[in-house]
Amino acid sequence: MSATAPARPSSRVPVPSLRAQPPLPHRGRSRAGIALRRLRLRWFRATQPVLGPFRARWRRSLMLRTMTITGLVTGFVIFVAGVFTLTSISDDLYSSRRDQALQDSARATLAAQRQIDASEASDAVGLRELAVSVRRTVQDTSASQLVYLRRQPGQPSYPEAPSSAATSVMLREAVSAELSRAVGEGNLPQHWQAVTFHGDDGSQSAGIVVGSTLTFPAEAGSYDLFIGYNLADTEDTLSFVERTLLITAAAMMAFIGILVWIMSRIVFRPIRAAADTSRRLAAGESDARMPGQNDEHFDALSEGFNDMADTLQARIRELDHLSEMQQRFVSDVSHELRTPLTTIRLASEVLQGSAEGLGSGQKRAVEVLGAQVERFESLLGDLLEISRYDAGRVTLDTEPTNLVSLAHEVVDGLQPLSESLIEVRPLGGYAPVEVDARRIRRIVSNLVGNAIEHGEGHPIVVTIDSNAAAISIGVRDWGVGMRAEDVEHVFDRFWRADPSRKRTLGGTGLGLAIAQEDAAVHGGILEAWSRPGEGSNFRLTLPRGDAITSFMSPLPLVPDDVETEAGDPQKTGGWLRRPGRRIRKERR
Repeated sequence: MSATAPARPSSRVPVPSLRAQPPLPHRGRSRAGIALRRLRLRWFRATQPVLGPFRARWRRSLMLRTMTITGLVTGFVIFVAGVFTLTSISDDLYSSRRDQALQDSARATLAAQRQIDASEASDAVGLRELAVSVRRTVQDTSASQLVYLRRQPGQPSYPEAPSSAATSVMLREAVSAELSRAVGEGNLPQHWQAVTFHGDDGSQSAGIVVGSTLTFPAEAGSYDLFIGYNLADTEDTLSFVERTLLITAAAMMAFIGILVWIMSRIVFRPIRAAADTSRRLAAGESDARMPGQNDEHFDALSEGFNDMADTLQARIRELDHLSEMQQRFVSDVSHELRTPLTTIRLASEVLQGSAEGLGSGQKRAVEVLGAQVERFESLLGDLLEISRYDAGRVTLDTEPTNLVSLAHEVVDGLQPLSESLIEVRPLGGYAPVEVDARRIRRIVSNLVGNAIEHGEGHPIVVTIDSNAAAISIGVRDWGVGMRAEDVEHVFDRFWRADPSRKRTLGGTGLGLAIAQEDAAVHGGILEAWSRPGEGSNFRLTLPRGDAITSFMSPLPLVPDDVETEAGDPQKTGGWLRRPGRRIRKERR
């Protein structure tokens, strides 16, 4: 078993206790920032069912991000250009129709005034006929049939004056008081106003009303002449232009989208080829290579990638050959040593059987010889086990196992070797799990034995707990502890933090290394936490099934009875991922 780093032993035996940690304040965040963050979280949760797949795809796909950003920018440019074009056309059409309406109204007004000036009507009948003739003249000389002739208000009453008349009710309703006041003031020969005509059927259309003044003979006085111009045809033209622009914009967006998709496929093809080649190399296809891309830059990338793959392949073959030679050497040496070791063990047993006639010094030598032979046999067994792991020739003999009962069995067997009490705390984990009981028992024995050896006579606590995805066993001691840099090497083979420290239980130096491999072949994780003067905590976490690839340990890695310091892992150790190992399972 691996040893822990020496430190000054504490005279006080710490007792595990749960300490409530005060909530950490929000540092460097204003209330507005916190409120904005909460609002974003609410929005994220509310839209997750609909936008969740797109967000996940957005984070994973550079091609999708490129196409989306390009589409949004292109759409914005097309929208701005369309709005500008439509606004320009609308303004130009409106200005042109307005100028035409003003010219047409001025021509009609002059013709009407000339007709009035040439008339000698003075009585009611003549003036009435003159008013009808003026309206007809305006309709004949202008492009509009909407004419409204009205005597200006505020003039002296004249019974013979013709009454107001309009060719259409909607023109009379469209004349506003503002336009009437402007025409009555007479500052300009013409006044116009944009209006909305309301038809009898409830339809609406844009229009322009142009107002001017006519002077009738006798004492009839001044009359307001309003000529209305319906712009429905202009609206139809604008609607046609708008539909044309929309169809053109949609066609351009579709064309640009297809073009961006094709260009993205072409541009990202070398990247996909490199990713596919990388996956094939990672899957074990050592002959996979990246094809040429008919581009000087990407071809340079392909050549560099393939050269790297050739170098890695040669290096891997060399390492595989060396590893195979090392594994064969360890296996062969272990097997070759078994025969002389068996002979030495038999000779040692013969000596031990006849030790009564030997002196005290000789008896001691025989005892030491027997102990070292047993340790040598244990070391050979561990070396053979390690060689099986290195060669990938591991077979799991699984069966439903209650880990609580297994932990009790291990503790009962090791309790006589401990100076202090070894307590088992089963918080959960009573449901059987499919594991190789022999290997799990070896892991727990190594951890408890390590705690006995380095616990300095303090209590040892073995805790078992479980959740829906995993089951965990923790072994906590309050011994000398280790430094953080020593914890990183605690599972290395034959590693010892203090080489001068004596192994009290006769370990081989491979116990924790084998325990870690035993955990890995089950898809589990074996972790360690330690601090000088505060002891160590080893945690074994096993997933409940082969389908579980990531899981959270039900037990904390950092004990609850210590204060978390900088550099410590998360209290729970975070999410764990199943390690990959080549194994063969056999179920009883």
